[in-house]
Amino acid sequence: MPPQQDRPAAGRDETPEERADRLWSEMLQEVRVCQTGAQILFGFLLSVVFTPRYADLPAFDQHLYVSAVFVGALATGTLIAPVAFHRFLAGHGMKPELIRVAGRLISVGLVLLAVTITAALLLLLRTATDRSPVAWILTGAALLWFCAGWLALPRYVVRHGSPGRTGRTGRTGRGANGRRTGGEGG
Repeated sequence: MPPQQDRPAAGRDETPEERADRLWSEMLQEVRVCQTGAQILFGFLLSVVFTPRYADLPAFDQHLYVSAVFVGALATGTLIAPVAFHRFLAGHGMKPELIRVAGRLISVGLVLLAVTITAALLLLLRTATDRSPVAWILTGAALLWFCAGWLALPRYVVRHGSPGRTGRTGRTGRGANGRRTGGEGG
């Protein structure tokens, strides 16, 4: 659930506009990391088809490659989309909407990036192990790691919080300035 836009974060004294600016800056930092990884992987994937060994790949591996390139293009485009979206909305006073949509685009982009990495890993491991079942096992382990690290762990932290901090279920109150406090992490 995205944080509410009409109240300051715990321990922060900021207006809704300042909060939107801060959230946008944080999102840009996050997406820069993702974009770089996606673009580098996509660039390497694009070059594979031009190698002499590509023609010797079995049909399944060629289809896997095409799928990895296609999903890689989608991941790259989806992770770049928040910046393009910002260009259209800049100056229209719609930063809360931008943050909501950009957050969803980043989430979709991360899923697509995980699928791209998984497909590329399977292709590489099938080639490196002469199509051994080990390739599938290792790729499955990597996919489980993505699910654990990118999905399950954040959900766990949101639900259980960390000692000494108020989580989503923590108490809220009014600070000395009359603004709401607590009830929202980080």
